[in-house]
Amino acid sequence: MLKISFIAHDRKKDEMVNFITAYEHVFKDHQLYSTGTTGQRIMEATELKIHRYMSGPLGGDQQIGAMVAQNDMDLIIFLRDPLMAQPHEPDISALLRLCDVQGIPLATNIATAEILVKALDRGDFAWRELVHKYKPGIQEGEA
Repeated sequence: MLKISFIAHDRKKDEMVNFITAYEHVFKDHQLYSTGTTGQRIMEATELKIHRYMSGPLGGDQQIGAMVAQNDMDLIIFLRDPLMAQPHEPDISALLRLCDVQGIPLATNIATAEILVKALDRGDFAWRELVHKYKPGIQEGEA
């Protein structure tokens, strides 16, 4: 069971809901997370249960980022709107950077999201289970 997050900017929410609905069978056996409104919209359209954080501008991106920083997230689908300025752009940049630091697969458009979900469906994410199995705990004096 993997931990998967969904984030979508306002003009991408319909696209996200349609995408998740199409692949509901793939996501149903995983732990799902999302920013507020995106998660609510997905739950209204599907049978999926999603742990919802705050909306992105209110800190939801940072809450998901905290999981990424702890290497406690396995996949993020973040449908960004590249044509619209976002007031919380620093939070978005920080989340993208954390995914790069931790090696967390991140899709920022529907084409990449589909490739990652097809890989997830095939079982190509088994390597993430090894990451969790051998994840080092916090050593004394590191906190």
